[in-house]
Amino acid sequence: MKERILKRLEEKGITLQAIIDTALELYIGEEKDNIKEKLHSLLLGYLEDINVQALLLSAILLEENFEVEGDPVNLIADELIGINIAEYIGGKFALFNFFYYDTRKPGILKELPPFLDDAIGGLIAGCMTKLFEDKADKN
Repeated sequence: MKERILKRLEEKGITLQAIIDTALELYIGEEKDNIKEKLHSLLLGYLEDINVQALLLSAILLEENFEVEGDPVNLIADELIGINIAEYIGGKFALFNFFYYDTRKPGILKELPPFLDDAIGGLIAGCMTKLFEDKADKN
């Protein structure tokens, strides 16, 4: 099932490597290679989750079937998708990470249309939050 959502994302120009590179663009810290490996594994795990798949697919389908000029101020459905992905994965702390990625728009986020930039931003924010939550628990 994960392969199907990865294929749909790749059709939109979103590769797993681009997601990882985007996530790490705002990363401040050491052991970047170690973090990259853990993030890769975490992303693959959450891409198996039917709820994450459903929210990502909803963003893809909205981009394909809903005409939007730019990213209008009155459009909030895109933000809600991103927030829900982020919080589903990383809890309330991920909300702050979501807005950090959403306002800075690193990597592929600046190139994506409104629904996909927030969905992928939410995926990144949730996974990065989860990654460091797990790291904090070990300390």
